[in-house]
Amino acid sequence: MRKNGIIIALDGPAGVGKSTVGKRIAAAVGYKFVSTGKMYRALAWKALQASVPLNDEQALLELADSVKWSFPKGEGPEADVALDDRILQDEIIVEEVSRASSVIAMLPGVRQLMKKMQQMAGAAGGVVMEGRDIGTNIFPDAELKIFLDASAEARASRRVGQLKAQGHAADYEEILSFIKKRDYQDSTRKVNPLKKADDAIYLDSTFLNQDQVVEKIIALFNETCGEKY
Repeated sequence: MRKNGIIIALDGPAGVGKSTVGKRIAAAVGYKFVSTGKMYRALAWKALQASVPLNDEQALLELADSVKWSFPKGEGPEADVALDDRILQDEIIVEEVSRASSVIAMLPGVRQLMKKMQQMAGAAGGVVMEGRDIGTNIFPDAELKIFLDASAEARASRRVGQLKAQGHAADYEEILSFIKKRDYQDSTRKVNPLKKADDAIYLDSTFLNQDQVVEKIIALFNETCGEKY
């Protein structure tokens, strides 16, 4: 039994809403929420700022080692990501950083570095951790594994709405193309590709609203833990 509770591994493709759903689940059951994507985005942002080539694995690892990483408590259940005490927020959600993070996420050395940080963040349990290989690679022994999916078209529409709500420009066709490309990259990379763990529960959210997805996952949590939230 883990010290703080179980690990809920929430995997799925880009733009499916893992972060939003994960934060709501964590808040509902009193767990902390860890977004592994934010870690990749933070390094990608730093690489862009420092003009480090995104395909230069050694330079990226040296860059990651040269800064102070911290995960201070943010508002609600989610920890922030800070580099050299600068908390990164809006600057890592723009499309340029998102695309850069998809490039560095294919590098084995970068993934190994992130794996260590993610395992440290969740080992004690009591955590909802979202990503693409949580249930297959980071915590294959997670007590509850969910693979959250949706059609590429539904994900593109949701992303456009999210960006516009945040005051950013968004082009549906461009984002749809990027999502399809990202799906291909994530599912075909040689190291820890995106895939459903054999013991994960598949949840298609194409025709579900966010409340319905949250309700289904909390029900699965209750079944796993024998508790009611």
